[in-house]
Amino acid sequence: MATKKKISRVVKLQVRAGEASPATVGKDLGPLGVNLMEFCKQYNAATQELRGFVVPAVLTVYEDRSFELETRQPTTASLLRHAAGLQGGSARPGHTAAGTITRERLREVARRKMADLNTADLDQAEKIIAGTARSMGLRIEG
Repeated sequence: MATKKKISRVVKLQVRAGEASPATVGKDLGPLGVNLMEFCKQYNAATQELRGFVVPAVLTVYEDRSFELETRQPTTASLLRHAAGLQGGSARPGHTAAGTITRERLREVARRKMADLNTADLDQAEKIIAGTARSMGLRIEG
């Protein structure tokens, strides 16, 4: 009969896809005794095709210092920046616009994030994503 591993901690990280290194995750994972190079190899392999996005990861660490890695969809802000062709949001959202995004591009982002949102309706998902876009200082056209 197999024994079940006991969970020590669950850690959520946001790292740029394909760019994890011991220097970027060491302060978060080092105290847990996780093998940093093994985490970096697994994370980079899982997110290689998403380079340029920030991809959240949920790391379940067990008492024997082994771990399980689960990656999620890229962050909404990362998808919006990519869709609008920007490096970052506005320094003063509501006062200074960082850029614009079309309704079609907004709907594409909403479709992609549907699994992570608490709605099954695409119109509601689009409203949620539009709120994030406004808080980043993006104007919505259309």
